[in-house]
Amino acid sequence: MMKAAYITQTGTPDVITYGDLPTPKPTRRQCLIKVAAVDVNPIDVYVRNGTIPVKLSFPFILGRDLAGTVIEAGGGVKDFKVGDRVWATSQGSDGRPGTFAEFAAVDHRWLHPIPEGVSDEDIVALALVGVTSQLGLARYANLKAGEVLFISGGSGGVGSCVVQMAKILGARVITTAGTDEKVAACRDLGADLAINYKTQDVGAAIKGFAPNGVNVWWETAREPDFDQTVSLLAMRGRMVLMAGREARPPFPVGPFYVKDCSLHGFAMFNANSREQRAAANAINRWVSEGKLRARIDRVLPLSEAAQAHRLQEESTVNKTGALAGKVVLKP
Repeated sequence: MMKAAYITQTGTPDVITYGDLPTPKPTRRQCLIKVAAVDVNPIDVYVRNGTIPVKLSFPFILGRDLAGTVIEAGGGVKDFKVGDRVWATSQGSDGRPGTFAEFAAVDHRWLHPIPEGVSDEDIVALALVGVTSQLGLARYANLKAGEVLFISGGSGGVGSCVVQMAKILGARVITTAGTDEKVAACRDLGADLAINYKTQDVGAAIKGFAPNGVNVWWETAREPDFDQTVSLLAMRGRMVLMAGREARPPFPVGPFYVKDCSLHGFAMFNANSREQRAAANAINRWVSEGKLRARIDRVLPLSEAAQAHRLQEESTVNKTGALAGKVVLKP
């Protein structure tokens, strides 16, 4: 048996149980991982509270990401061996069990090596948000050196990764945050212009910095203001959307098409293991070179999974922005 954080029904964070479940047995293509660290993502909150309709088989172990060590490798696994440190994202969906447990059986296609000298906490905090950011910038936005990128919430999970990766790719980066401390954190991550959206005029600040417009606008808000955004886009500007399942905002068709703009809907969980591996390789390289840093708000024991979900829900759903980085949990 192993300790795990799981649910037997959807609901508030109080439905999370921390208790014993059977230790998984790896199949031919899986590795059994001794889990060292996991993290909380907004998607975890939506799956747990039932706002995203997904097929769950109960008891359902929560969590998408893990970092840990291989303690057993199936007969068909060639690329990993016992003792290897590995990380993964995209678990807890499509029939794959979640990661909030002492042990997890993971298909080798989803596993990536942890670079030497990188901590379990740091790599797990970069897992889902890092793969999301790299795929969005490289595959959808096609960001080029010298271009201007805007992302709101540059100190958040995805935001902090996009800011850093856009700088690595040679872009000029604009971002926003809601406190002076978070604005300073955005500058520390490399943002060329960090705007306090509560005290400054965001539109005017963007126009002043990028008079020819923004080339890539990465939208993190669930209800985008397309009128403002399209007016700030450059000729042939690209907009990336990654949130707002129920959102139906008005859209300025004319101003959008006369500038040859394009709109890219992007859900990271549609990416297959091969696409994700390319992103993971880039993340590993950048972390090893010290160019990409994790933002961790706090580290808790796995037994406090319900509290971790409360914090994430408060910050994301209730929009308090209370978290300045990821919540990481350790079994």
